[in-house]
Amino acid sequence: MAQTAQKPMTIDEFLDWQSLQDKNYELVDGIPVLPLKSMTGATQRHDRIVVNFLATLHQQLRRGPCRPSTDDIALVTRGRSIRRPDVTVQCGEADPKGLVAVSPYLVIEVLSPSTMNFDRFRKIDEYKAVRSIQAILLCDTETPCVTVHMRDGDIGWSLLEYSGLEAEIRLPDIGVNLALRDVFEGVYSDDS
Repeated sequence: MAQTAQKPMTIDEFLDWQSLQDKNYELVDGIPVLPLKSMTGATQRHDRIVVNFLATLHQQLRRGPCRPSTDDIALVTRGRSIRRPDVTVQCGEADPKGLVAVSPYLVIEVLSPSTMNFDRFRKIDEYKAVRSIQAILLCDTETPCVTVHMRDGDIGWSLLEYSGLEAEIRLPDIGVNLALRDVFEGVYSDDS
């Protein structure tokens, strides 16, 4: 198992160090830490929802300036911190060899009981601090429900909740409509 460094790292030092590790770490105030999901693993339900988000976003964003990425792409949130959202939509020209999200527009966290409180509070504040991020989706795995934080200009953030398989999240700035029926395909049926 890899040892974490004792002294705080810069973003560049962390990315160099990360390239030598066998697991994806996050950087919190300069200190590498394993995300909870890396320690416990993802459930089939969590993984299915992430794949459904990626497939739906990929289909709708094809040939446009935005593209979805997995948690393999790092997201710099502030000073010496890097997070790894389940899904990030980037809307800028990226270096094919780059390790960090470029112009992230949207982040999606698929919540699990073990990470729910951390994702809802600490990470959400870090994501909101990234100026290019316009929407943050927190997806429940226990019920078909997605909480959406939308940037409201310079005023702040609005909070919307979508629940049930008939609901649809519209993100017109990037031309995406996320039907919860598609997000939760293979996870919940109309009977749930």
